[in-house]
Amino acid sequence: MVLKVIKREDDEWNAGEILAAYDGHGVVRVCEHTGGAMLLERVQPATSLASVALDGRDEEATDILASVIEQMSPREAPNSCATVADWAKAFDRYLAADDMRIPRRLVESAQQVFADLCASQRRPRLLHGDLHHYNILSDAERGWVAIDPKGVIGELEYEIGAILRNPYQCPELFLSPTVIERRLKQLTSRLSLDYERTLRWAFAQAVLSAIWDVEDGFTVGATHASLRLAGIVQPLLFA
Repeated sequence: MVLKVIKREDDEWNAGEILAAYDGHGVVRVCEHTGGAMLLERVQPATSLASVALDGRDEEATDILASVIEQMSPREAPNSCATVADWAKAFDRYLAADDMRIPRRLVESAQQVFADLCASQRRPRLLHGDLHHYNILSDAERGWVAIDPKGVIGELEYEIGAILRNPYQCPELFLSPTVIERRLKQLTSRLSLDYERTLRWAFAQAVLSAIWDVEDGFTVGATHASLRLAGIVQPLLFA
């Protein structure tokens, strides 16, 4: 078993409750949980899926991600769970500040896309909220399972955004237009998702991710990987 304790109340404070809602389907099993603490099954050897993508097998890694998402059939979302519209408030916070590191026109465009998607969602449900290569680990008995959910209510197309921004160790991999298109086609086809909505979420989330990095005190400039991804994806929205 593994005891995980969150030192301060943040977006993983209720991760135990989120994991319990998935009841072990595609995720690490939680035995006991309370706010800020959870007792989890130990995953071994716990190799992250990032290692597969970084080994030149990104198509295989993307297929594994789709398989994990297929298994993740949650119960009703906990009352404490935020919605994707709640997360959009970061756009307002950034635009209300004097920070100029992210072009304001880009932020305003992403905010509008995000708002339009929020208002037109179909079949919103509990999502992991931070599903990417580093949050998928291998287990000798169970195969690949997800860990460390943030938990958010939204349509499944939203879940793909974080995948397209990873593995962060090798941004040149996920910034390749060929890889972006192949990943999107692979995931939307396998999961029966709307390609255009997934693409639009990916653009808006990339800008939102950069805003969160600003708020967390990280260095953000023109070379920031999420902003570069947004710059590549944005023209495709109107192609």
